[in-house]
Amino acid sequence: MPQIPEKIHELTVGQLSARSGAAVSALHFYESKGLISSRRTAGNQRRYSRDTLRRVAFIRAAQRVGIPLATIREALAELPEERTPTKEDWAHLSEVWRSELEERIKQLNRLRDHLTDCIGCGCLSLDTCVLSNPGDVFGERRAGSRLMVERDGGGGARSA
Repeated sequence: MPQIPEKIHELTVGQLSARSGAAVSALHFYESKGLISSRRTAGNQRRYSRDTLRRVAFIRAAQRVGIPLATIREALAELPEERTPTKEDWAHLSEVWRSELEERIKQLNRLRDHLTDCIGCGCLSLDTCVLSNPGDVFGERRAGSRLMVERDGGGGARSA
């Protein structure tokens, strides 16, 4: 991994890519989504401040645990510009995200536990399928493998 001397306060996109492990295209994407920012030189080249390295690490860690980019952007927007996210920042945000992650884990466990049943039933019936219709909430209204749109008397559509 290339070392960047301490006296260099800005990084090219190539340097940022090499140090962060993120592809140049990913860095451009993060910038287009407002997750990181750069300034442009007179020759229209991007220059990133050194704190962007930590921001990219922060973004990639959050993505690995399934946090949507919009949520990451909101979190980074709470930090002062040009400030490197700290361990305390990560601890605070990860606590906020913990309940969301716990819910996803429950959903994935439910999917794993019922996947065989789903394949066994073969029809994904909303009347009995625990994946498509947990608790049979649609079965109270109608049996069948999918919800159909019905026309009401006035020509409008409504959910069956």
